[in-house]
Amino acid sequence: MGVVIIDGSTVRDFVSNEEHFNKSVDDKFSSLDLNRDGVLSRSELRKAFESFRLLETHFGVDVATAPEELARLYDSIFEKFDCDRSESVDLEEFRSEMRKIMLAIADGLGSSPIQMALEDDDESLLKQAADLEASKNQGA
Repeated sequence: MGVVIIDGSTVRDFVSNEEHFNKSVDDKFSSLDLNRDGVLSRSELRKAFESFRLLETHFGVDVATAPEELARLYDSIFEKFDCDRSESVDLEEFRSEMRKIMLAIADGLGSSPIQMALEDDDESLLKQAADLEASKNQGA
């Protein structure tokens, strides 16, 4: 386990590094594409967001949310990603929405640094942003 310190500029620099960002997002997309058909179905994207447990916890404490409400929330997330309304999310749609999410995180963080405790094998985009910044600092 390690601790990283990031702020909005860490995340923004990661997103602006097109090659690194696209590779990271493409890898995440591939891991979510369970049937390897090149697109994410509603159920594949839902499984991904369920695994994050973003909608079911509040500061790490489980929150009881009605299954119908969760279904509506997951459907609205899918619809946001499915820009062309094809009932699947292709790589370009996924990249575009992940870019928006990461930039929103950067805006939320602003210049206020935060500490994050992460497992060594964590492959989250925020961890990759921190790793990219650390690699720049080592080269300086």
